[in-house]
Amino acid sequence: MEQLKTTYYKTPIGIAKIEGNADGISAISVLDEEIESSLDIPICLQDCVQQLDAYFKGERTNFNLKLNPQGTEFQQKVWKELTNVPFGKTRTYLEQSKLLGNVKAIRAVASANGKNPIWIVIPCHRIIGSDGSLTGYAGGLWRKKWLLEHENPTTQQSLF
Repeated sequence: MEQLKTTYYKTPIGIAKIEGNADGISAISVLDEEIESSLDIPICLQDCVQQLDAYFKGERTNFNLKLNPQGTEFQQKVWKELTNVPFGKTRTYLEQSKLLGNVKAIRAVASANGKNPIWIVIPCHRIIGSDGSLTGYAGGLWRKKWLLEHENPTTQQSLF
């Protein structure tokens, strides 16, 4: 197996640490500490950086990347279902559990969401509580709120 390459990319809400190789992107995480963006981006990660850049500029609503997250069979199933949540929309953990065919698995689904290794591209930020609350988010609830507002900006309607 080819060694993982790493690059750092500055986003409006923190530094993204991107890891992957020719097999695909295995992890994107957000860091709280300030690290310089990488100047020399490995070829296998360049497309990911470009697509994230377009996303943050509001020019991209979906990703077309080869993904290679590492997890259990159940986690993989949950993460795959997350990629079906459309840009600008949200789902509840309960809806997500129903789509996965087991309403009783809500806690397991929430746990798998929390272990999602590919920030933004596998959009776990689009999953909310049944009451509409922004429950748990590994990157911090302020980032979840920012991402949801970025994807669904409320436009002021003109009265005239």
